[in-house]
Amino acid sequence: MMRILLISPPVDPGKPPTDPEVLRAAFDAAEPFGVGIEEELMLLDASSFDLAPRARELMSGLEHDSRFKLELPAAQIEIATRPEPSLPAARAQLLAARAELAAAAASQGLRLASAGTHPFAAPLGELNSGERYERTRAEYGELAHRQLVFGLHVHVGIGDADRALAIHDALRSYLPEISALAANAPFHDGRDTGLASMRPTISELLPRQGVPPLLRDWEGYADALRWGARSGAVPEPRRWWWALRLHPAFGTVEVRAPDAQSTSAETLAIAAFVHTLVVRLAERHAAGETLEIAPTWRIEENRWSANRYGAVGEMADLDTGERQPTAQRIARLLDELEPVAERLGSAGLLQDARRLLAAGGGAVAQREIAAERGLDGLVEWLADRFA
Repeated sequence: MMRILLISPPVDPGKPPTDPEVLRAAFDAAEPFGVGIEEELMLLDASSFDLAPRARELMSGLEHDSRFKLELPAAQIEIATRPEPSLPAARAQLLAARAELAAAAASQGLRLASAGTHPFAAPLGELNSGERYERTRAEYGELAHRQLVFGLHVHVGIGDADRALAIHDALRSYLPEISALAANAPFHDGRDTGLASMRPTISELLPRQGVPPLLRDWEGYADALRWGARSGAVPEPRRWWWALRLHPAFGTVEVRAPDAQSTSAETLAIAAFVHTLVVRLAERHAAGETLEIAPTWRIEENRWSANRYGAVGEMADLDTGERQPTAQRIARLLDELEPVAERLGSAGLLQDARRLLAAGGGAVAQREIAAERGLDGLVEWLADRFA
């Protein structure tokens, strides 16, 4: 996982913190608006383009490089950029990491691709060995083997604990727009699912998915982690698997809603959308605004639309219920975020988000390619786009 901009994490990621002041210290210590990106990638057989459960073999030559990580599926490998003060700096890291990982894979007869799900792979896959993964396998059985899903996670430091918590609770309302723009998983198990993203449906076979609960205050968050540890449900904070979470080991707001994106440009476009949105909420909070908090069930209604239709559907206003085209809602957000992106030096990356929106998102592109080339041709296209 990505490490936030600290010399050493103030909270042990393997031990649930129980003291609200210990939690607060982690988020106070983070570098304001520092950013890190995690990409969960598909490992493919270079001939068949099926998933290749050889991540541990590939990692044998990369084990001392902290940018590359194993995850639960044996056909998945993760790029985690080292924390950077800006997205342009993170961009350079991401491009280099993609190129180096692709070269290492090619030397072993493997290729890489990136999307929320593999279009035709069998729905159950091999899992990596190791104590952490064995616990997951033991608890969830077959459901763990179904977690062949690939996400994009964006970490943002705030540098103020109370502000980070307020942003977490307010950012819940924007998860549908983020998911809609990033929807990139229409195919699964050799068929068109009818969804823009099948990934959330698969993820929700496990607990603690989707829109997270309100945290409200640090005592409430600490109490949630204490209860989780005592019950066994959340023995460690990294099993707090919601689409958005505060990460106590790194002191970041971590947005986990997006599907993995097929190109580095699309990854950075989504990261810019998330990063500038978090910074905008932080600025509003610093100016004394009370950040709005919507009822969870209303957010979930919009999240369903995001998963079903992506950026080409409709969503409801969280206050009035008035329905609006999702693309219009996202475009208005991008308008509001443009000045923030200018200040952060990521205006070009946010323009890529506008281009992704105009094209309808990754799910639209995948369906167009599949119609021309079939699912085998689609995965080859995804592998070519990764390179």
